[in-house]
Amino acid sequence: MKHFIHDKIEKLRQQRNAVILTHNYQRPEIQDIADHVGDSLELARISKTLDCETIVFCGVHFMAETAKIMNPDKTVLMPDLHAGCPMADMITPNKLLLEKHKYPNAAVVTYINSTASVKALSDICCTSANGVEIVRSIERSEIIFTPDKYLGSYIKGQVPDKTFYLWNGYCPTHMVFTREHLLDLKEEYPGAEILVHPECRVEVQECADAICSTSQMIRHAQKSSAQAFIICTEVGMLYRLKKENPSKTFIPGDANAICPNMKLTTLEKVLWSLEDNEYQVAIDDNIRDQALQAIERMIAL
Repeated sequence: MKHFIHDKIEKLRQQRNAVILTHNYQRPEIQDIADHVGDSLELARISKTLDCETIVFCGVHFMAETAKIMNPDKTVLMPDLHAGCPMADMITPNKLLLEKHKYPNAAVVTYINSTASVKALSDICCTSANGVEIVRSIERSEIIFTPDKYLGSYIKGQVPDKTFYLWNGYCPTHMVFTREHLLDLKEEYPGAEILVHPECRVEVQECADAICSTSQMIRHAQKSSAQAFIICTEVGMLYRLKKENPSKTFIPGDANAICPNMKLTTLEKVLWSLEDNEYQVAIDDNIRDQALQAIERMIAL
């Protein structure tokens, strides 16, 4: 049955001149059919270079939005419109406007994990990989950081000369990691390096041998002489790490770190998306233009 679906997806991909972009947290079978696998910004940047008419984005809504922001003339499809991001939804345009009124001298730095309408009200975007560099480049001494308070806390620790106003947002999936469980795992695997995503709580970050975005985890695992790694991010990441480093061992920092929204995408839904040309991502032109400016300022750095 799986081979039959693969064949139909491949035929439709060619007919529609489509490319499948897949986030690192997706199911293994979705990663295996992808033209490109990566984090949200990697995939958005790749999307701009592709000679295609249609992008099937296997991720969550803000990621497909970002691809559409950067590719207004391409059709961007989501196999499941219910694949949202709770953290992105924790900040709204109205709430951000109130923050900007409260701290009028602050620059607004917004994590790429946010809606297009919030990006549109921001001075600049950042990723978990470049957040420190972005904030250091800003001349203003006050920073409103949205929506993730834990990534914001990590950046704040690296840039102590600025004043931060952290929005109280977080990723529920990354909340499952605990310091106590990591210390137990370290006893069980004493030679393993602990790689922690900066969306994790501060006390979990403090256990890390390296604090890494997903793309940084991939590079670290390839270059490190360690043979085992405890991975503190969504469990889908371990599939790619193991696939690209078959001789090394990857242990989940918590096997329950599963994003239910990321797992909504299935092979059948990818097939139906290509068959029906659904579900198309649309963004208001004014919002798109303003959000693009915040993204392009980040890319320029």
